[in-house]
Amino acid sequence: MNRLFERYKTNIAPTIQKEFGIGNVYAVPRLKKITVNVGVGKIAADQKMLDAVVSTIQRITGQKPVLIKSTKSISNFKLRKGMIVGVMATLRGRRMYDFLDKLINVALPRVRDFQGINPQSVDGHGTITIGFKEHIVFPEIRSDEIEAIHGLEVCITTTATNSAQGHRLLELLGMPFKKKQ
Repeated sequence: MNRLFERYKTNIAPTIQKEFGIGNVYAVPRLKKITVNVGVGKIAADQKMLDAVVSTIQRITGQKPVLIKSTKSISNFKLRKGMIVGVMATLRGRRMYDFLDKLINVALPRVRDFQGINPQSVDGHGTITIGFKEHIVFPEIRSDEIEAIHGLEVCITTTATNSAQGHRLLELLGMPFKKKQ
């Protein structure tokens, strides 16, 4: 079993239950899903670049991503209905905990000039979204085989009912938040 999930069950869940006075064990906030996505925008027309983005997401997450298509046409953006606008993978269960462990311990420390995540970025439902300008911070990506650098977005969704519970859950899981000064 995953070490992060074991730590959640043995240490984090009881701590949160005690701190927030939650009576029911099933009401304790937990991770629901992690979504990794890339907006392809202009590179959607280039099939080779689109395949590179799909390959990148597949390597990073360990599962095949889904191609997101536009639902309607918008002439100002030169967007037609059915065009590919993004690539997304949703992680749950064991893969979710493996990815979060890798994100916290490997990827975030490799980000240039990283000083921590703003604690106010946790929304009212305990969800946090982290944007990466470069996908090369993940260990699965080798710099010698990159054709073009693209960004990606990681959205961590919890079952927390408010931002305080969500922040505390992520903090106990090891998310590096900025310290208050």
